Amino acid sequence: MKKLAIGIYTIVTVALMIWGFYQAIYVAPEEQTMHEVQRIFYYHVPSAMVAFLFFAISLCGSIGFLAYRRSRAEWAQIADAWALAGAEVGVVFCTVVLITGPIWGRRAWGIWWTWDARLTTTLVLWLIYVSYLLLRRFAAGPQMQTLAAVLGIFGALDVPIVYMSNRWWRTQHPAPVFGGGEDSGIKDPAMLAAFGWNVAAWLAWGILILALRYHVERQQQKLNAQDAQEALDA
Repeated sequence: MKKLAIGIYTIVTVALMIWGFYQAIYVAPEEQTMHEVQRIFYYHVPSAMVAFLFFAISLCGSIGFLAYRRSRAEWAQIADAWALAGAEVGVVFCTVVLITGPIWGRRAWGIWWTWDARLTTTLVLWLIYVSYLLLRRFAAGPQMQTLAAVLGIFGALDVPIVYMSNRWWRTQHPAPVFGGGEDSGIKDPAMLAAFGWNVAAWLAWGILILALRYHVERQQQKLNAQDAQEALDA
């Protein structure tokens, strides 16, 4: 039943991604100012939203590990697995944001990159979580998970700064699409539908990868614990 559920979920996710692509490329009308390059919006913004969500999952996992590492070892390891999985998938989506953003910027500004507040804080966020993953990959010792949890919490503090950057400071980055003022929002129903379908598609894909990565990490934790016990017994 578990394999069947995963298979059905995967099929639904692939169907959503295909449908989202069709909506964004063929159904949504061409934007009057940016023309075809505006279609990057349907991937850029959903990727940023999903990245924020998974960094939040990593934050909760990091807090959970620190809270339970001395009292409930099993809960702490579960929380740590969620923290790592959330960080990894979040970095993937944040990378998509940093790739699609400059592609749009090249057309809008005539340059690939500028040290704009939104762009800079997003790059800092990406670098922090890449550092987190490098720490998890190459550091060793009993304190590695604790240090990673602290770094994960520190990185999550940048998420609200990224989100609010084009509200707090004047930036070249466009004003917020939603909640940015009287003229914000997507007025065309076809554009709004394309945006919504792509949010659903990339969220579904992200959840699938997150669950698989969590499962792999939990299995690795159990193997590590078994190896440690065998070493003690020997």
